[in-house]
Amino acid sequence: MPILPDKAFDSEPQLRELLSGIDQTKLAQAIQTLLGEDARLLDLLGEPVWSSGQAAQEAKRYPISIEIEPIGYLECSNAEQAHAVGKIIEQLLKTAQRYQMAAQLHLEATHADYEKLQQKHEALMKSEASLQELTEHLEQRIEEQIQVIEHSQRQLYQAEKLASVGQLAAGVAHEINNPIGFIRSNMQTAGQYVKQFERFAQALKQGAPLTETWQKEDIDFLLEDFQTLVQENIDGVDRVARIVSDLKEFSNVDHSADELTDINHLIKTVCNIASSHIQQKAELVLQLDPLPLLHCNPGHLGQVVLNMLQNSAQAMEGKRGQITVASNVSGDTITVQIIDNGKGIPEERLSKIFEPFFTTHEVGGGTGLGLTVSHDIITAHGGTLEVESQVGTGTTFTIQLPVKS
Repeated sequence: MPILPDKAFDSEPQLRELLSGIDQTKLAQAIQTLLGEDARLLDLLGEPVWSSGQAAQEAKRYPISIEIEPIGYLECSNAEQAHAVGKIIEQLLKTAQRYQMAAQLHLEATHADYEKLQQKHEALMKSEASLQELTEHLEQRIEEQIQVIEHSQRQLYQAEKLASVGQLAAGVAHEINNPIGFIRSNMQTAGQYVKQFERFAQALKQGAPLTETWQKEDIDFLLEDFQTLVQENIDGVDRVARIVSDLKEFSNVDHSADELTDINHLIKTVCNIASSHIQQKAELVLQLDPLPLLHCNPGHLGQVVLNMLQNSAQAMEGKRGQITVASNVSGDTITVQIIDNGKGIPEERLSKIFEPFFTTHEVGGGTGLGLTVSHDIITAHGGTLEVESQVGTGTTFTIQLPVKS
């Protein structure tokens, strides 16, 4: 394994460096879907980092910032969605930055321990007696370091969330774009109504009869419909706010520690975020019984539910099936089940699905880390994650979590 050069954590992040840890093919597809074929990513010098084609003449640049300072630009002609897409890219880059910092910390710890082992090895060579004693100690230290490395590796698997966000980005943007679209349409209509009011007022100033002019301009209808437009716009803004709130809860930007969580609310939030992506392939059914609050990490458990939903959706293979999410409590155990009627998993593969990098998808269709990350998260919460499947019938993932007092 090559030794990476040391980097100070206070060095300025570079766009190309941060993008190296992201699946740029999927990112490019998502940006093209949202912004069109003329979208480009540029570094601070204006050099293309990624480009789908020639820049349009009307294209504008929008800064991509990490910790206030810009590190590059998003160039496109789609002004409406550029700001939102830029924010999504910034969140991806921030996650990549944290990932690289964690990896660097791990490398430094490993290098430091390796130097200590070299020093101990030189001491072991001094005598036959001390060699045996220090060899046993060395083996113990190696075993401890293996455990530390395995633990750190599991934590780094959280980068799997980047792939999930990339898959959901287009659907979330569509969900936001719908209310924005009818709000814009309503505002155009409201502008026409204002012109009618202006004509009405001008006619009155010129001495036109009030009643006749009122009926001619249909003021009763304008007043009634104007109120309807305003209420529809309020509903649209509330809808956008709900989508943003669901995204914030899922990403867990404000809290990273364990807290008392309503698991049913968490499930609904994740389903709201994933609905536009999932419902293309399956009907999403919720069967949620009342549950006690659970002391847990909501961001991590939300990632588990999302991974399960995405696996179930991918299992449909062309047909539109059904995915059921059910919850209940028995004694001091909360049970959550994700049930689908997809293609199912062959029996010989069931024992391997939680292994790192094992995937049943074609190359490029998955990282093979989603179920591994999910299993580790549930285990860290003191729970269990089990799977039952039958080819041609479907798959059931069962999560059991202890209710801690």
